[in-house]
Amino acid sequence: MTVETMWKKLAISESELSLSRVLRCGQTFRWKSINNVWSFATHDRIILLKQDARHIYYSQVMREGDTEGKELDTLDFIRDYFVLDVKLSELYTHWKLKHQGFQKKNHQDTPFEKFTGIRILRQDPWECLISFICSSNNNVKRISKMCENLCVHFGNHIADHEGHSYFSFPTPTSLSHPSTESKLRDLGFGYRAKYIHQTALKFTDNKTFPDITLDALHAMRSEKYDTAHEFLLQLTGVGPKVADCICLMSLDKHDVVPIDTHVYQIAVRDYKFKGKKDVKTLNKETYAAIREFFKEVFGEYAGWAQSVLFAADLSDLNNGTNIVDLIKDEPKLEPKAKRIKVDKSIKVES
Repeated sequence: MTVETMWKKLAISESELSLSRVLRCGQTFRWKSINNVWSFATHDRIILLKQDARHIYYSQVMREGDTEGKELDTLDFIRDYFVLDVKLSELYTHWKLKHQGFQKKNHQDTPFEKFTGIRILRQDPWECLISFICSSNNNVKRISKMCENLCVHFGNHIADHEGHSYFSFPTPTSLSHPSTESKLRDLGFGYRAKYIHQTALKFTDNKTFPDITLDALHAMRSEKYDTAHEFLLQLTGVGPKVADCICLMSLDKHDVVPIDTHVYQIAVRDYKFKGKKDVKTLNKETYAAIREFFKEVFGEYAGWAQSVLFAADLSDLNNGTNIVDLIKDEPKLEPKAKRIKVDKSIKVES
């Protein structure tokens, strides 16, 4: 039996939150875009979102057999996940003014005018941790596939919706079994398989690692950056940049700017940071210097500003991961001319 989707709406403009940009700019890897509806599985429901110029529309599909789900819980998730208590337009105004000091005369619009609506997410710290271990030397489409495989093979089935199955993100316990590493290698995780398994073991072996727990990880939201950063560096597969991504995108460290050679090039090219343009690796001192430099330029939400600059430099915010289903209830066409409802600006995942 098909259950009709009931939509509620939340008044928020695209300049405050652009789903298509926020959910495809390399922060999160499990959201599906299916015929302009975004979907994501939590531990007990599927969250559904869509958008027009002035509203976010939201709905939910509860876990199979669960009839207790409250719409208010879905709304609370949206407000927390997208950090809606932060007024983005005020931040963009501040960033534009700061950017003007580095802008060349007669230059085109700034990234903050072209790429509005990008905000940092407040993700589950455990999921963010494992996702960014997967991100090492990787691209968004492949990271998304890895996260999907983690859920399908190690998570719990939540429900089916519109012909797609949704699974929860796996727990440390489910990823700590002796067979996990070999199974992940079979799924194409490569060396990251060992990192994921060993990190899961640290969260489940309370005798050997009594201070590494999910509660301790979540508590890093209230700790200073240095404390959170050092906690994360204990974990297998977590280096300085991955630790900074987790601090920024799940642990409320809004001023943290994760640095790689791409961000380094932006600093040199657009913000007069003194350095060479062809640097391939960054030492510890340069990494720290760029992070502090961006913080001085953009202030306490420097990590948010950097995410806009990063998105502006991406050639394809869709990252080849959007899904477009066949149009339903249409007359059948000749086999060679199957009609697919598709925006030419996006790619279709087979």
